[in-house]
Amino acid sequence: MDALSEVLGAIRLTGAVFLDMELRAQWSYLTAPIRKIADVLMPDADHVIPYHLVTEGTCYARLLDGDPVELHAGDLILFPAGDRHVLATASKAALRLKPVDITGASLNKLLKRGEIAALRTGRAGGATRIVCGFLACDRRLAEPILLSLPRLLRVSMHDGGTAAWVQSSIRYSVAASTSSRPGSAVVLARLSEVLFAEAIRHYMDELPPGKTGWLAGLRDRYVGRALSLLHEQPAYPWTVDDLARVVGLSRSALGQRFTALIGAPPMQYLTRWRTSLAATQLRESDVSIIRVATEVGYESEAAFNRAFKREFGLPPAAWRKRAAGSG
Repeated sequence: MDALSEVLGAIRLTGAVFLDMELRAQWSYLTAPIRKIADVLMPDADHVIPYHLVTEGTCYARLLDGDPVELHAGDLILFPAGDRHVLATASKAALRLKPVDITGASLNKLLKRGEIAALRTGRAGGATRIVCGFLACDRRLAEPILLSLPRLLRVSMHDGGTAAWVQSSIRYSVAASTSSRPGSAVVLARLSEVLFAEAIRHYMDELPPGKTGWLAGLRDRYVGRALSLLHEQPAYPWTVDDLARVVGLSRSALGQRFTALIGAPPMQYLTRWRTSLAATQLRESDVSIIRVATEVGYESEAAFNRAFKREFGLPPAAWRKRAAGSG
């Protein structure tokens, strides 16, 4: 399995659709802070990524400190860092409107956990239809992906292949959900997760030469293979010599290439991934610390304690106790 699939499988990605918008005339909306949205819809989520899929018409989207991006039917826009943003009619007049702030009581009235709400405004003019959803994930495990993505990511989902199939499936499933067809919410959740994976693959395919970051590293023949090995077998006692021999580079060449693209040497990257996996186990289970240590690749509890404390500032037992108290 490739490294991207391994990480997507590890980050506890959970998708859902919560809003079906059909908007006419002039409109402009400011989304609520993502933590407030999460408290209503996904209170257990560590990190939430909002997304919008335009299924009909056109509109603008922008960050509060950014320029507007025009969206057309078939375009998907995601906000990987969870930034507040504005959605507005695709007109200059709408860009001058003061956005309606969807927060507080209006947020609680509009969104319901486990339900798809319908937002309809205006009667005149062409319709813009937008499916709005959210993806919950483990922030630390998702960090390799999140740090490689821009704060605002626009991807075309109508150019054929899996992406076009996912878009049409979401449109169909949203329509089915409004008619209370059983199972539609579960189908939409899975489709949202596929949508996210497809968006990342599209973005990775279009990265320009010379780009650095985790996704750029995946495209590299040697670094991508090394990442796949580390994620397929994180508990294996890897050394840089082992990785270099398997991928077909010298030890120094792989180290330099890996560090230049990923921003950290291979063994430092592996330590961070191992301790991130361990933190998830410590938080979500009551298995012994030595068992957690062994499962992520440490031969002794003492070595695991040192590595974990370097990454999290606390030894595993103390970190687990604090996580339980805050959770």
